[in-house]
Parts: sequence; C-alpha cells; structure tokens
Amino acid sequence: MNPFKSTLKALLTHIRHLLFGHLTYEYVHIEKELESIKLALGKHEARTIKDLHLASIQEAEFRVFSQFGEDGIIQYLINKVPIQNRIFIELGVGNYSESNTRFLLMNNNWQGKIINSGTEHIEFLHSEKRGDFYYRYDITAVSAFIDRNNISALIKDFNVPRDVGILSIDLDGVDYWIWEAITLISPRIVIIEYNSHFGKDFAVTVPYKSDFDRIQEHYSGLYFGSSLHALCILAKKKGYQFVGSNSAGVNAFFVRNDVIGNLPKLTAKQGYVKSSYRDSRDSSGNFTYMNSHGERLMLIANQKIFDVQKGKLTTIGKLFQV
Repeated sequence: MNPFKSTLKALLTHIRHLLFGHLTYEYVHIEKELESIKLALGKHEARTIKDLHLASIQEAEFRVFSQFGEDGIIQYLINKVPIQNRIFIELGVGNYSESNTRFLLMNNNWQGKIINSGTEHIEFLHSEKRGDFYYRYDITAVSAFIDRNNISALIKDFNVPRDVGILSIDLDGVDYWIWEAITLISPRIVIIEYNSHFGKDFAVTVPYKSDFDRIQEHYSGLYFGSSLHALCILAKKKGYQFVGSNSAGVNAFFVRNDVIGNLPKLTAKQGYVKSSYRDSRDSSGNFTYMNSHGERLMLIANQKIFDVQKGKLTTIGKLFQV
C-alpha cells in the first residue's frame, strides 16, 4: 500500500476511535444523569405516598425501574407492613435494568438476591457503567433456570433468614408451582405475575414442566402462568391475603396474615384486573397486538390447563368454551 494512503488510513482509524470513545463516554454520562433524575423523582413520589391510607394499592403506583407501577406499590406496602429483615429475593429479572426490586435496592438500600437464567443480569451489574452497584449496594446475582426441584437449594445458598421482606416471582412460566415449592422462606410480601387471559372465575395454571418455555410451548406467548384465583387459593394455604393487583393486570400482591394490618383483603373477583397488555405474537415472532381476551384464548384453545381445585387437566378450549 502507498505509504501516504497507509498513514491516512491509520489516522482516520485513530480519529474514529477517538470519536467513538468520546460519544460512548457522553452517552454513559447522559444515561447516568437521567438515572439520577429518575431516582430523585422516585424518592419524591415515595415520600408523597409514605403516610397515605389508600383505598386501593393502585393509587400508589409510580414507575422508576419497574415495568409498570410496581415501584410505587412496593414503596407503599413497605410503609404499611412492618419489615424485620430488609431483604428481597426476585426470581426472573431479565437483565435487571427493568425489575420490581431495583428501585427498592437503590432507594431503600435493601439487601438483594436475584436469579435469572443466562448471564445478562450479572453482566449488567458488573458492566463498567453499572460498576457502582457492587460498591454501593448489597446485591447477589445468580444464573440458574429455576424449577421446583432446585428452588430450595438456590434459596438455601443465599443464607437468608426465613422471615425475608419481599419475594417477587416473574418467570413467565410455571410461577404457581415454583411458589408452591418455596418452603424455606416466609416473606412478608409476595409479588407474583398472573395471566389475565385466564379470567377471574377459574383456578387454573399451566401444568408443571421443568423446562417450560413460554414461546416454545406456544408461539403466541399467551400460554403461561396461572389465573389470579389459583394464586389466591395457594396464598390462603400459605398464610397470605391478596391485597390487590397493579392497574396493568399483570402482578398480584400478597401480604402475610400476621402483618397485614389495615390493608385491603380482597377476593380474586374483587381484585382482578383485565390486562390491556398486547404482547401476542404470530408464528414468525412478530407482535400482533391482539386486544380481545376471547380471541387470545381461541388461539391457545388446544393447550392443556390444570384446575387446582378439581385436581385435573383439561384444555383451555373446553374450560372457557371457546
């Protein structure tokens, strides 16, 4: 290569590296500044609702790092429920940039234990721009595909007291069966996802399968989890009371009977929220934004469903007559 062209190419490469490095630095700096603003606004919201007595936990909703309004509901509940051990365990966190407990960790300095399959959540916490997590906060991240045979060992390894503050479960799968299998801890507050498509009348869940994968089971992504009624029945067996769901109709909140105080005590029918979350997909993996629950159920009509009251399997089509 011509010496001049070679020198010019090297110079241009160096300039590109400098520009890229500068832009990356600026991006990270801006992102951190925006995060600081979000945290400040979240702290203000948390102080605002701290001493309120609300008719519905939905009135406490605000979002900092949660997917919907869970940040606000959690802040409200921890001020109504006496917490002895400020420890949370969250099962199913994605990469942890958006999760139920991240604001709790950063705003309230709780001790955190999180589990997710893969390593994205670990990489997120250890990344250069997130390097302050392990310096500022007490959080432990574990990589594991959770099933009811390993959940006890995973929790035991955390070496936490039985009376932890919060357990959050969002696995997009056999969440009902995982909560049923958890016996080593008795959290004061439990947050667990329910499948709004299954309505408020039937106590049903997808059958247990150790390697359940929402998309592998049905391309639509609509076949997962359990009904709110099924979770309320399980909660009663475990000594909990349903206190409400978020306004998006995604997560249900339960409080242990001995610490519930004056919080509302609801039935599944009273607290059920029909979700407006439109995440259905076609067979190619593209969003279809289907908004009718009836149409969604028709799409997964041939899938099996387990009735926890009757103790038997049926199909979604037969149960819901679609």
